[in-house]
Amino acid sequence: QVQLVESGGGLVQPGGSLRLSCVASGFDFGLKIMNWYRQAPGRERELVATISSAGSRKDYADSVKGRFTIGRVNAKNTMYLQMNNLDIEDTAVYYCSVETQGQRFWGQGTQVIVSS
Repeated sequence: QVQLVESGGGLVQPGGSLRLSCVASGFDFGLKIMNWYRQAPGRERELVATISSAGSRKDYADSVKGRFTIGRVNAKNTMYLQMNNLDIEDTAVYYCSVETQGQRFWGQGTQVIVSS
């Protein structure tokens, strides 16, 4: 079955950095577009970044452009999100996601808290 496992969240001060990871299994990772989403308290889940199957195309929400970098290593079935210059507004649960087998799958999420 499809499994997505995120890690790397934590507490960081404004201006700091974190690197999130997502390890995938149960589908052909190297053939799928992958996404990072986030959901802040009291807000709807929003798309943060998207990466094409080969990693050649990357798209970002305007709010994170220039600060976040999405990446993947298909040989390791792993996707990353490098987050730099973090802001309090980046506080959220971050989810790895894929659409495959006719439905969208989500990881359990990893909490990122940006606070001084």
